[in-house]
Amino acid sequence: MANDPLRIQELFKGEFLTDAEEIASRLSSIRAFLFDWDGVFNNGVKQPNNSSSFSEIDSMGTNMLRFSHYLRHGTVPYTAIITGEQNEDAVKLAGRECFDAVYTGIKHKQDALLHLRREQGLEAREIAFMFDDVLDLSVAGEVGLRFMVGRQSSPMLTRYTRSRGLADYVTAAPGSGFAVREVSELLISLNGNFDETISNRVAYSDNYRQYLSHRNANDVKFYTLTNATITLQ
Repeated sequence: MANDPLRIQELFKGEFLTDAEEIASRLSSIRAFLFDWDGVFNNGVKQPNNSSSFSEIDSMGTNMLRFSHYLRHGTVPYTAIITGEQNEDAVKLAGRECFDAVYTGIKHKQDALLHLRREQGLEAREIAFMFDDVLDLSVAGEVGLRFMVGRQSSPMLTRYTRSRGLADYVTAAPGSGFAVREVSELLISLNGNFDETISNRVAYSDNYRQYLSHRNANDVKFYTLTNATITLQ
């Protein structure tokens, strides 16, 4: 099961627009994971402070995904959030989980992608992106792997995305139903080390401690758009 993409494809209930074997092949080249925020980590509903929340279930998913990557490649993957809004909860999660960067207030997200690629020396094929809506499609059209949050209220957008080859997988869960966890577990499974990843975390093993030390050394950077230029906050 752990190393069989076809059986993994049977287990996950989302829509595979690219077969699991091809996703697994491309995953071997991924060095960075990017996440949209609103509608991905939550249902997109704003609080009075313009923030929108996240769940510990999704947070654990991102951590186990990064650990899975570490076990396979020996490095902690670059991890960032790209959002068109200023969002306190996105900043909170990124800081607590030691992500590498948060891009906020950038409406044309392809600008953030280009900046990130220049800063990190990444090729487009080395980036995986999780998203949910129209403003994300410019990034989805560029990167190596694309995971769209499924939403019953947007059948035409899903159809548009599917017809233009802008997603590889559409989640069964909505953003409010832990879609990030669904994608995280899918990718860990396609890495072929799901049991190893979970068992090491349960045991708080030396491997996990080493990963955590590397992860926690990340200095999260916060970028925004100032006078049409992306700058550090």
